[in-house]
Amino acid sequence: MPHIQLLDSSKAQQIIKRMAYEIYENNIDEKEITLIGIQERGVDIAHLLQKEIEEISKLKIVTASIDIDKNNPLNPKITDKIKIANKNIIVVDDVANSGKTILYALKCLLHEIPKKIQIAVLIDRKHKLFPISSDFIGMQISTTLKEHIKVIVEKGNIVAAILE
Repeated sequence: MPHIQLLDSSKAQQIIKRMAYEIYENNIDEKEITLIGIQERGVDIAHLLQKEIEEISKLKIVTASIDIDKNNPLNPKITDKIKIANKNIIVVDDVANSGKTILYALKCLLHEIPKKIQIAVLIDRKHKLFPISSDFIGMQISTTLKEHIKVIVEKGNIVAAILE
């Protein structure tokens, strides 16, 4: 099966910039937001969003990551010491498919009561099996269940997104 390039680095950077503006506009009255990336590529995207948001606003951006063990997904862990209670949290991932990964990630955020939780994804595939919808979407694409989207990140920057 041939690979189809969905994004190159230039287009990905444009998308990250647009998403940063959307996040800022939706949180303009806040002093601080927390971006929590789902390891691995969600963390990279969270850092790219942080950089862009800091360039366009005075928002304080806290970043952290969530580690989800594929063999034991019901025990996700936030790998950084952060406060969640009464904070605006944005969970960041590279590709949203069924909603399962984001659902697992949300589990570890509910031990304290956040002010608000939003979801940002670079690519949304629209194959939802769980009632999860993204608030900030870089690109939305309908695919078959057998197709796979791979986001390639090198040195913290998105190089490409490929449909396989």
